[in-house]
Amino acid sequence: MAARFGLSQDDIEKLCGVFERYPQIQQVVVYGSRAKGNYRPGSDIDLTIMGHLDWLTFNQLEIDLDDLLLPYQIDLSLHEHIDNAELKAHIERVGQVLYSSASGTK
Repeated sequence: MAARFGLSQDDIEKLCGVFERYPQIQQVVVYGSRAKGNYRPGSDIDLTIMGHLDWLTFNQLEIDLDDLLLPYQIDLSLHEHIDNAELKAHIERVGQVLYSSASGTK
C-alpha cells in the first residue's frame, strides 16, 4: 500500500490509535507540505484537531503523541483556537482528513 502523506501505514495506525482514545476529537486534519505532497524526508507533520479539548487534555494528547517516538516533529493545533485567518484558509484549501471519529477513518 502506498504511503499517505509520506507516512507509513504503521505510523498512521499509531497516530490514529492515540486519537481514538480521545472521544472529544471529531477529526484530525493534515495540512502543510504533507497534505500538498511536497514534503521532504524529515518534514514535520502539521495537524489540527477538530473538536472541543480543554488545554489539559490537549497537553496530554501532545505527550501521548510524543511517546510514540515517531521520527517526525508533530506541529499540533486546536482548530477552534487558530486566530490566523491565512492559516485557517490554508487548512481549508489543502487540508486532508487523517482521522475521523464519525467513520473511524484512518
